[in-house]
Amino acid sequence: MNSFGRIFRISIFGESHGACIGVCIDGCRYGIELNETDFFNDIQRRKSGKHGTSLRTEHDTPEIISGVFNGFTTGSPITVLFKNENIQSEDYLQYKTQPRPSHADFVAMKKFDGFNDYRGGGHFSGRLTLPLIAAGVIAKKNIPDININAEIIEAGGKTDINEIIENAVNDGDSVGGIIQCVAKNIPVGLGEPFFDSVESQISHLAFSIPAVKGIEFGAGFSSARMFGSEHNDIITDEHGKTATNNSGGIVGGITNGNDLAFRVAVKPTSSIMKNQQTFDFENKKISDLKIHGRHDACIALRIPVIVEAITAIVLADFIMLKK
Repeated sequence: MNSFGRIFRISIFGESHGACIGVCIDGCRYGIELNETDFFNDIQRRKSGKHGTSLRTEHDTPEIISGVFNGFTTGSPITVLFKNENIQSEDYLQYKTQPRPSHADFVAMKKFDGFNDYRGGGHFSGRLTLPLIAAGVIAKKNIPDININAEIIEAGGKTDINEIIENAVNDGDSVGGIIQCVAKNIPVGLGEPFFDSVESQISHLAFSIPAVKGIEFGAGFSSARMFGSEHNDIITDEHGKTATNNSGGIVGGITNGNDLAFRVAVKPTSSIMKNQQTFDFENKKISDLKIHGRHDACIALRIPVIVEAITAIVLADFIMLKK
């Protein structure tokens, strides 16, 4: 549903055009220094404003309403709220009867019998990644020795990211991208074989990010084109250091002490300015669709910091379980 984790457990709530969105984090250690300014850097990295991102701008000011006293975590659940202020709900009225292609409009309408909040995509909106970032900031404070960094490495199959995004903007279209994440200083032994492998838990949260359609660890899909003699990571010392990292730092579902490395594939934003067609549920026929509103030409630009957040959440949970 809307919760994840066993010891470090998060629950997100809210809708894109509702009063607010937020997250409740249970299982955070007590005595960690925390205030609103700790969130600012990661929140800024997610914000729109770059060329190719949405024109919707929000203050995104975090409000800590529980779990922190005198600037330190208390050990009780932490709740962080973000108000929604810059909304234009009228832009979404047409999607009640004309669902956008490759968007959640149709499935949300069917699953919830029309009771879903359709404004701005409601609970399906990428806006709900902001609470994930807040949880990620707190997770990082629980695992201070681990360094996590994610970046966009290509868009539309090109490494010249600015050029491909410029072309998409000029054409009224959108474009996808690839995000690469590397986490360093990972201890050996996190994760469990089979159902609670590190890969499965990271994948679980990665697919909670709207627009993520694929994930690979280490050599990933290219492993299928390699020989064992090419893919095998030779162990070079008693700490498990390997000469290569085709396994992405995970063997048998368990971290081996090398860098945790994976990539996620982000699809093009479904809301584009080009004329499209969709089924019109009011008139019972396929009709033209012209999308209005403020949307990202390349949502992948805003996703690296979210990938860092979900990685931190998973690792914090695993480390607490191990302890």
